[in-house]
Amino acid sequence: MNWYLEAFKKYAVFSGRARRKEFWMFQLISLIVSIILYGIDLAIGMPLLGSLYALAILLPALGLFVRRLHDTDRSGWWILIGLVPLVGSIVLIVFACLEGDQRENAHGPNPKPAPAH
Repeated sequence: MNWYLEAFKKYAVFSGRARRKEFWMFQLISLIVSIILYGIDLAIGMPLLGSLYALAILLPALGLFVRRLHDTDRSGWWILIGLVPLVGSIVLIVFACLEGDQRENAHGPNPKPAPAH
């Protein structure tokens, strides 16, 4: 749950880097919350809660994705490739799955702690 809350602490931060774990845990919790809210929306017969939630997580999700791209040493502008149908989504998923740079890059230090030797 800390990974989810961390994204909200950096609500509209588009600089720095984000680990894979931070990105995917946010996606997982967001999916679970969305499914629950969708069920509630179906029960009340009005798509209100799911829409409000989607609006509330828009900036944190975009910021987190840009920071994830930064971790793989790519510009945040790569997010625009998602506008290309199908191919863009596949490319972004691959980028999100790639391991981040082990060293400091142009976007900041490695957010993943160094392994103990």
